[in-house]
Amino acid sequence: MSKASKKASKKANKKARKDFVLGLGATGLSIARYLQRNALDASFYDTRAEPPGADELKDLWPDAKLLTGDARLPKNVQRLIVSPGIPDSHPLVESARDAKLEIVSDIELFAREAQAPFIAVTGSNGKSTVATLLFHMCGAADLDVYAGGNLGEPALDLLDHDQPDIYVLELSSFQLQRTQKLPASVAVLLNVSPDHLDWHAHEDEYRESKYRVYREANAAVVNRADERAGDYVRKIKSVISFGLDEPGDGHYGLRTLNGEVYLARGDTLLLSSEDLALYGIHNQANALAALAVGELAGIEIPAMLQVLVEFPGLPHRMQFVGRIGAVNFINDSKATNVAAAVASIDSVDGMLVLLAGGVGKGADFADLAVAMDNKLRAAVLIGEDAEMISDALDTVMPVYFATDMDDAVQQAAAYAETDDTVLLAPACASLDQYQNYAARGDAFVEAVGAIRR
Repeated sequence: MSKASKKASKKANKKARKDFVLGLGATGLSIARYLQRNALDASFYDTRAEPPGADELKDLWPDAKLLTGDARLPKNVQRLIVSPGIPDSHPLVESARDAKLEIVSDIELFAREAQAPFIAVTGSNGKSTVATLLFHMCGAADLDVYAGGNLGEPALDLLDHDQPDIYVLELSSFQLQRTQKLPASVAVLLNVSPDHLDWHAHEDEYRESKYRVYREANAAVVNRADERAGDYVRKIKSVISFGLDEPGDGHYGLRTLNGEVYLARGDTLLLSSEDLALYGIHNQANALAALAVGELAGIEIPAMLQVLVEFPGLPHRMQFVGRIGAVNFINDSKATNVAAAVASIDSVDGMLVLLAGGVGKGADFADLAVAMDNKLRAAVLIGEDAEMISDALDTVMPVYFATDMDDAVQQAAAYAETDDTVLLAPACASLDQYQNYAARGDAFVEAVGAIRR
């Protein structure tokens, strides 16, 4: 190669534009696989000095550059692809914003590439349950379906499979905020309550990120209890609502006949709530939402009802653990915010002992106290923000502190009376004591098992 050619090649390489991937968890690695499939160049970053995905990245992309800890924005970066765990306030994201670089989520890349229609499911609570219900409903209707996103397989990995009839995506507020266009076949926002205020700049930003799911949707499902939802779906032609009240024609809700509560579409009774495999009234709302979405996606009602009578729910979401000494033990470790914990409490009949605590994420626990008034026998608190919860509850009921989950379960079992429920509904994140909410739920199940033994 001549000197002139070498100089030209070097100049071209210098001008080459790269992607910069922030976060090396499951999402970051899925982005790496996507970029490699598309022969795109990238460098990577993680806040941790020794990211757990570093070895996998090296196997996948041996010459990939990985930055960690404090780092500057590399030169020749075209766009940032940011994993959900990296907040917008991170210095690298702010630097990219100042440089007017494109900042996207993996969901944005998915939406640009996907050839099959997709359902988008979001909400402060219940989205994993509804997304899973829809996955099984599609399967019951003999549709080829993949589900992922915030639940299960990362969205970009879904594109590496054969094209299905439909995708089901569970989407977080983090993913939605960085998604520019989301032409969902059907979009649903189940509910909105303050959450992730340690990530979002303020509550309004969090709420707007959730409503963003409707912007380019072809059809939409709204919660009738959400007074603002209607403003975001006015331009969408096909809209169905759901709620725990009596539904109008073509919408989904609850109706009562001879003292029995039914899931209904308009005046048509579909399924007795007693036949629903899922536990709790909030899961009745989840089932109704799934029915509404399924209708807009073209799924026949018999196939959807089959799933509702068979699917018992996901682990750590109002999971019935057992009955010991006339006391029920329920694991709802996934209740990582106040609204979710309140929904859990409201779903339990009779008196209960609450196990709560962890990282409060800046939450106000006053609503927790209101929900528990005249219903809770006692509260047993663990974790970093136990004192904050205690300050909100100590005028409502007896409050006790525990050193760990074993201690908490033993205390709760001692305070519970006949036909009470011991409910793990932490109203907090788990990362002060556990790797994730699932590990916390597993610890609860194990502690309950120890009492049984």
